[in-house]
Amino acid sequence: MASLADIRARLAAQDNKSTGNSYPQSDGAIYPHWKMDEGATASLRFLSDADSDNPFFWIERQIIKLPFNGVKGDSNSKQVTVQVPCVEMFGENCPVLAEVRPWYKDETLKEMANKYWKKRSYIFQGFVRQNPLGDDQTPANPIRRFVISPQIFTSIKASLMDPEMEELPTHSVRGLDFNIKKTTKGQYADYSTSSWSRKETALTEVEQAAIEAHGLFNLADFLPKKPSEAELRVIKEMFEASVDGRPYDNDKWGAYYRPFGVQAPSGVTTETETVAAPVAEAVATPVVETVSTPQVEVAAPVAAPADSGTSSDKAQDILAMIRARQNNS
Repeated sequence: MASLADIRARLAAQDNKSTGNSYPQSDGAIYPHWKMDEGATASLRFLSDADSDNPFFWIERQIIKLPFNGVKGDSNSKQVTVQVPCVEMFGENCPVLAEVRPWYKDETLKEMANKYWKKRSYIFQGFVRQNPLGDDQTPANPIRRFVISPQIFTSIKASLMDPEMEELPTHSVRGLDFNIKKTTKGQYADYSTSSWSRKETALTEVEQAAIEAHGLFNLADFLPKKPSEAELRVIKEMFEASVDGRPYDNDKWGAYYRPFGVQAPSGVTTETETVAAPVAEAVATPVVETVSTPQVEVAAPVAAPADSGTSSDKAQDILAMIRARQNNS
């Protein structure tokens, strides 16, 4: 397991770099802190990743949302969204972001660029020590998973870089709880006052017994599956169709990625279907938080949903502008 000094060095290296330039079925382990009432606080005790090769006690997930004007062949369908993995999460070049990055150079394209930019979230695990959710049911394995937004992660990271923190907060004896505090800012939920506890506490005998009995999660198991070459081609095709303002084509893409609630096309085998379904489930939980929480990643704020009556025309205009620039370059 990495030391606090190792984590600080890696976080600093990531900052320098950035400024210079099959998912398991849900087991009820995800703790939905975003369901807290305004003014409530949940206290979490984070644990290490089971993967000793992961220097952090979290893992970053990157998702791209592709909105479509309904489903092809369904006259009653409304706008749907397909969520796909961004392969930059796996250290590879993303075909969608390669297309979108140049859009930020044009003020008229920034809103569209924001819509298709990757959305980050962070997966942690640990115990819920103070739970304000009265209807939350703790599973048989009390080690929960937490899907943390960039706003909350900023608070976690800032304190880890503070030299006054002397030990890893996951330490079994000298660890710290993290308090997620929910307030509101305008019409959005706000978690900016979340912070680490000032008091060190040891894991209880019950918590230690739970770790012994159940073991820790390998956090990488909860990332979307890395797309194959064929799936990358499908992602790029869906992206182009989305920008064009076309509807989602389940016959063409349903064997790979589908909107939530859309069934697999006929003829798709169970083996093929498992390629597509996990991606939607993998990101289903943080959708609530991502929509309701202002993004702190400057390049990728959450764009408001386009008006259904004008989105197709607007997309066509923007696509025409993009293609015109590419032709003239």
